[in-house]
Amino acid sequence: MCLNVATSHSKDSVFFRDGVRRIDFVLSYVDDKDGERKQERRKVYEANLEKVGLELETEDKSESEDGKTYFVKVHAPWEVLATYADVLKIKVPFKVNDIPDNSEMPMNWLSTPFRLPEHIMHPEPDFFTAPFNKSKSDFFLIDDKDTFFPPSTRNRIVYYILSRCSYFRDECADKDKKGIKRLLNNGTYTAAFPLHDSRYWTRSRDDKCESERYNLYKHWARFLCFFKEQPLNLVRKYYGEKIGIYFAWLGFYTEMLLFAAVVGTICFIYGFLTYDDNQWSKEICSEKIGGNIVMCPLCDKKCSYWKLNTTCNSSWQSHLFDNVGTVFFAIFMGIWVTLFLEFWKRRQARLEYEWDLVDFEEEQQQLQLRPEYETKCTNRKMNRITQEMEPYLPITSKCARTCLSGATVLLWISLIIACIIGVIAYRLAVYAAFASIMKDSPTTHLEVVGPYITPQLATSVTASCINFVIIMILNLMYERVAIWITDMEIPKTHLEYENKLTVKMFLFQFVNYYSSCFYVAFFKGKFVGYPGKYAYMFGWSTLRNEECDPGGCLIELTTQLVIVMTGKQVWGNIQEALVPWLMNWWGSRKARNHPESLYSRWEQDHDLQGFGQLGLFYEYLEMVIQFGFITLFVASFPLAPLLALINNIIEVRVDAWKLTTQFRRPVAAKAHSIGAWEEILNGMAVLSVVTNAFIVAFTSDMIPRLVYMYAYQPEMNMKGYINNSLSVFNISDFLTDSRYRDYRYPPGHEKQYSHTMQFWHILAAKLAFIIIMEHVVFVVKFLVAWLIPDVPSDVRARVKRERYLVQEYLHNYEVEKLKIQLSQNSNECNCTPMIYPSLSKHEVLSECL
Repeated sequence: MCLNVATSHSKDSVFFRDGVRRIDFVLSYVDDKDGERKQERRKVYEANLEKVGLELETEDKSESEDGKTYFVKVHAPWEVLATYADVLKIKVPFKVNDIPDNSEMPMNWLSTPFRLPEHIMHPEPDFFTAPFNKSKSDFFLIDDKDTFFPPSTRNRIVYYILSRCSYFRDECADKDKKGIKRLLNNGTYTAAFPLHDSRYWTRSRDDKCESERYNLYKHWARFLCFFKEQPLNLVRKYYGEKIGIYFAWLGFYTEMLLFAAVVGTICFIYGFLTYDDNQWSKEICSEKIGGNIVMCPLCDKKCSYWKLNTTCNSSWQSHLFDNVGTVFFAIFMGIWVTLFLEFWKRRQARLEYEWDLVDFEEEQQQLQLRPEYETKCTNRKMNRITQEMEPYLPITSKCARTCLSGATVLLWISLIIACIIGVIAYRLAVYAAFASIMKDSPTTHLEVVGPYITPQLATSVTASCINFVIIMILNLMYERVAIWITDMEIPKTHLEYENKLTVKMFLFQFVNYYSSCFYVAFFKGKFVGYPGKYAYMFGWSTLRNEECDPGGCLIELTTQLVIVMTGKQVWGNIQEALVPWLMNWWGSRKARNHPESLYSRWEQDHDLQGFGQLGLFYEYLEMVIQFGFITLFVASFPLAPLLALINNIIEVRVDAWKLTTQFRRPVAAKAHSIGAWEEILNGMAVLSVVTNAFIVAFTSDMIPRLVYMYAYQPEMNMKGYINNSLSVFNISDFLTDSRYRDYRYPPGHEKQYSHTMQFWHILAAKLAFIIIMEHVVFVVKFLVAWLIPDVPSDVRARVKRERYLVQEYLHNYEVEKLKIQLSQNSNECNCTPMIYPSLSKHEVLSECL
């Protein structure tokens, strides 16, 4: 933070013109010709701000680079800061922490290349803290009142005032007319933001200014720092705990992905090294075996018979992901996700202690009501905790709003399902079109597409691309709907608001992103029927249900996963980095022609993009959706954690770069955890065990191969597996019968076209595998969760020790204060407290009087 030392006035400054009072917030507006109502609102609002004690200074539009924007600079003096710090129970230091830190790890020198300078990692010493009390201000370590509250705390206090100050003369006439948010929405002000302390590429001209933004850019936001640790304490000090917690979680998630990526890559390499041992692919590609097996048409009318060896390439590709290593990796990821969540809880508990967030949730629920809740809820009732009257929403109104909100979410989820059904219909219809392009010869491939692409693969790729486009369009449309219905519910606190919005957005995006993968994994090829009795979608004779490639549906699931996951990550990085940069470049085009000395600090920040109250929400949502891809369907694509790791290494620095260089400084906010996202991650971790077990059992061909090798092959090898896995259908136009994927009795058998006993053996083996895998993974998960406590023992001990010391110091402070007061009173009335050793404080004072 910057010291309030008067210097020659510069427009690139964070102080008022006097060079002493710090600018804690900036409001901007444009004085329209027809804006008399807006002008009246601003006049009343600013007058009310001054009544509260804030100090304002206005920069005329003639001083701005565009010649039409006014800037109102806001300063909070000590009395205002002290009053509201008391109201918000902001914790401040009262003694240097003297508990020894024994967190140094052995062989710590190995981490030296990844470390940052100490003054960056720990920008301030560790203190014992307690909620600020204005009446006991001498108890706290106040060396300088102007610098006692850091800028992040100052802008948080000022925003609290701005969001509750009325802009109507008679507050009783319309209680809804208050708060900076409504003034921004109705255009009275164009922006409201705290200032960055310097330019990001250079230090402040004031030598006594710390230039924390510059330090963050130099040591954190540049991509060349990707291997360095994150300066989380500096991030927390500059941006607040809420943003600090996000980057702590993202960094920890990225570190844990390293282990999953290494194991996944080893499993992929195993599939590559066992390429030549793939007996079933050799049989498919063999001219003597696959070249002599004629397969039934994959669609009606337009599709012809084809030979099995045309799927040679997809069979080899499928082996890279569908091998014994897949089973091991699915089990490993079930354990990995548990370790990730348990170790994060420990990391989070340590941050809660270090950042004074241990008791924060209770404080927020009790004290920080949303301004919208206060204005829209006209009913009042007694709060049992604070014993004060507060607004509340009647239960009938709350139920009605919740029902309407739930119905809206269900409607949009139904819309997604309708779109997915449309994509499935596209797959069924277009496959026939691709097939019709093929030559009459059953052994040829698509001429237009190329010699290695089958109609199945072409259909799968184009359908995945179309599905991705639909996903992005629906996301844009639903985003506004989710915010609207959450506003309609009128949540009580900011935490409750974010949790409600989180659930709505996640439910929608879960269905939006994952439904196509669920279809390929668990529905495609499962309800096909057999020749002469095929199943059709909705009974339409033109839409025959899809079959899997003879190599299995796993390769198609991999294709779907790669396209959607990679496309989302690439599009997300472009949207996050390129779009703000282009908008800022265009918005500051005029100012770039002015000398730097005339381009004021508030104008520089005004030309940046606003981070918004939900800016962090979208960052979490992006990462949680990615988490779903690498856990729910990881059995089909072991390289998914590696792709996620590469993306997240970039993501950490992209998020840091855009926050430091492309966005206005967000209002500091507190958060003791990642909120509702933690429960969502826990739910996805449990679901991932089930989905991966089903993928291995029903989507992969692993179980049928193992059953064949151990139960139907005396030599315990895979010779003859392909012929065994295909059923026979009698046709009169060919010299030989055609084949199809299934386990059914051949024509002429007394149970012709009924499932064979091998089918039931395989089904039993699949169900047994699911039960065994789930139980093994869940037992290990619960054992790991039990063995690893959520709060480290040293942190638990330090929390108890600090609470004890806080009480002791407060007690000693009260005793010393009482002694001083009694001594002063005794001197005034010639009484000595020692005369009344058995009397209380009030009794002694009464005797003296």
